[in-house]
Amino acid sequence: MPDPVAAGLRLAPDALTRPFSPKQFAFTTTDDLEPFRGVLGQERAVQALQFGVAMPRPGYNVFVMGEPGTGRFSFVKRYLQAEGKRLETPPDRVYVNHFDEPREPRAVELAPGTASEFIADINALIDNLLATFPAVFEHPSFQQKKSAIDRAFNKRYDQALDVIERLSLERGIALYRDSTNIAFTPMLDGKALDEAEFAQLPETERERFHADIAALEERLNEELASLPQWKRESSNQLRQLNEETITVALQPLLAPLSEKYAENAGVCAYLQAMQVDLLKSVIDLLIEVEKPDAQTRKLLEELYCPSLIVGHHVDGGAPVVFEPHPTYDNLFGRIEYNTDQGALYTSYRQLRPGALHRANGGFLILEAEKFLSEPFVWEALKRALQSRKLKMESPLADLGRIATVTLNPETVPLQLKVVIIGSRQLYYALQDADPDFQEMFRVLVDFDEDIPLADDSLEQFAQLMKTRTTEEGMAPLTAAAVARLATYSARLAEHQGRLSARIGDLFQLVSEADFIRNLAGEAVTDADHIERALKAKATRTGRVSARIIDDMLAGIILIDTVGAAIGKCNGLTVLEVGDSAFGVPARISATVYPGGSGIVDIEREVNLGQPIHSKGVMILTGFLGSRYAQEFPLEISASIALEQSYGYVDGDSASLGEVCTLISALSRTPLKQCFAITGSINQFGEVQAVGGVNEKIEGFFRLCEARGLTGEQGAIIPHSNVSTLMLDERVLQAVRAGQFHVYSVRHVDEALSLLVGEDAGTPDDKGHFPKGSVNARVVERLREIAEIGMGEEDKPEQAKEALTAALPEKPKKPRAKKPAPE
Repeated sequence: MPDPVAAGLRLAPDALTRPFSPKQFAFTTTDDLEPFRGVLGQERAVQALQFGVAMPRPGYNVFVMGEPGTGRFSFVKRYLQAEGKRLETPPDRVYVNHFDEPREPRAVELAPGTASEFIADINALIDNLLATFPAVFEHPSFQQKKSAIDRAFNKRYDQALDVIERLSLERGIALYRDSTNIAFTPMLDGKALDEAEFAQLPETERERFHADIAALEERLNEELASLPQWKRESSNQLRQLNEETITVALQPLLAPLSEKYAENAGVCAYLQAMQVDLLKSVIDLLIEVEKPDAQTRKLLEELYCPSLIVGHHVDGGAPVVFEPHPTYDNLFGRIEYNTDQGALYTSYRQLRPGALHRANGGFLILEAEKFLSEPFVWEALKRALQSRKLKMESPLADLGRIATVTLNPETVPLQLKVVIIGSRQLYYALQDADPDFQEMFRVLVDFDEDIPLADDSLEQFAQLMKTRTTEEGMAPLTAAAVARLATYSARLAEHQGRLSARIGDLFQLVSEADFIRNLAGEAVTDADHIERALKAKATRTGRVSARIIDDMLAGIILIDTVGAAIGKCNGLTVLEVGDSAFGVPARISATVYPGGSGIVDIEREVNLGQPIHSKGVMILTGFLGSRYAQEFPLEISASIALEQSYGYVDGDSASLGEVCTLISALSRTPLKQCFAITGSINQFGEVQAVGGVNEKIEGFFRLCEARGLTGEQGAIIPHSNVSTLMLDERVLQAVRAGQFHVYSVRHVDEALSLLVGEDAGTPDDKGHFPKGSVNARVVERLREIAEIGMGEEDKPEQAKEALTAALPEKPKKPRAKKPAPE
């Protein structure tokens, strides 16, 4: 005879899923569709991103919040690239040598797309310098002027020596001179004497010679006293001649550049500084060397060739830069070093730009989880955004860890939008921990995890599949395949009226189905390929689930699916292993005995129960007391456990099963083991929705199927979870055949009635339950336990009166009369 209670709570097969049909799509294959370039069902996020990009005020940087796989990154990047093309292209930038202070390179701005041209112009200038020098100093005109300066000096020098030479000849002394020395030698009869001949002269003659030579040397010093001045004047004249020659030679080389970049003050200032420095360096680098070579050119490049920081295409628009590895150096640039005999040295040519340099004037995309784990990055990024200046420096310099000469490049103006992509947890953590975060990232773009099914959602969903298959070079999808993907998406969303925003999981499934199609040699991907891909993934990731089922079948894990037992029921849990989640039934047990310990959560006592699970047990205590112990104190000792659970337990989805198990133990009423139950309760006994209900039902179904379906087995779920049901086809077939059932309950009493097979008992207006019902037996048992724990003075009044009546009456003592007042 069918149970009327169960029949009223049993769900029809059509309520257990919402399949999508190929008839809902007006196409044969996705080749018939237009591509979809937007983001599916994220209107709020799209509007927020549009506002954040358009807002020109500082501080309106963007934080994109959501879970991975929702299409947030691809949409943001695509949208920013489209917006960037409509914006003005930022200027190119180079660093150039600061000749007065080489440690402080100058930053020069150039028109978009001209930085490489400017560098090529300077390289051409260096080629012209090598061709011009030293050839210009070999020109006859220069040689004549140089010879004239040399002759003027030599003439003054020769005139001074001529005077000395005449005086020495008058005294019979010869004057000898070479390139470095001037010497006096005695003469006799017009012939110079050597040392031997000089020694044979009379002493008086020798002394005369010595005196004359000393006088001549003194006169020579007098005549040549102005020699340093003559040398200085000659050198100045020669240097002036060199500078004039160099200036004249540079003029035709630099004039075209000055004219070409006349409107750029920074370039003009650099060309002027270069000209001044060339007056000094040309002689050292190009004149006083035997022959200019590759080494000379390299030296000239190190001095004068600009170092490119960032260059843009002239019509490229605002740049969009994504930095996948946001270390400090990759974001802010770095200063590289070379070694020379163990010593470190650097120059402006060894400045390397970072992502902020490349994104300046546009958009920079960062992943919060990555850059927040890098040292120095977050604080440096805040400083740059607040000051709106970009400085290239080593973060270790402030710590005193750099023991060598470094550079201090000129800062450049920073104007860009930073777009951070991260999780909800990180967003709220940054808001709480950093007061500057809200000031700098005022725009929140929140990507939802689910997409409501609107009129055009399915069509856009199909267009999105078309876009993906086209971009990846995969075969088109049939309407049946798209319908199966939509069903799978609703399953991921755990809602019959929504699609999942985890587009990445769908694309992964499409890729695997396309691989199966390719192996089969078929032209289009059909629903069968989708099914085979799903089964293949379940097989790949199903080892743990299959092992647990085997242990249950072998009796290692104790789970009953037939019979009845007191204080036991089958709960439903979900395990996540890697990228797979599956349901596992677990036995919930409860014991009750007199005492004052209250309801003990064994999981919590051994530190395996997490806060939400412990909260569920405490709510259970509140429900039990308010429901059954209104006329006496709730004085019991009870313990609840999730049997054979050796890991952490969290969530309150077991609280419905726990309260039913506890009521069973209190009332000594057996519960049917053919049911498995999940659900959360509040303090009024109302059943609340839980997560993972599809996996939970399917997990219990697999065990029942393995043991053999009896037609009595089923799962009990909250009624509010009916809209989240998207069950597997195997479960649906068993339900249609009457071999398995799914029940929905709104209150603890409904679940209890199913588990015990009779009406649990509804209270009347005074809160009294029908005599003999399960709930009435609970009240009676709680009353008994309360009375056991009471002392004589704590028992109810009627018990005291009965006890007093049973005792023998004590004799009364005579009382003395008081005298009456006079």
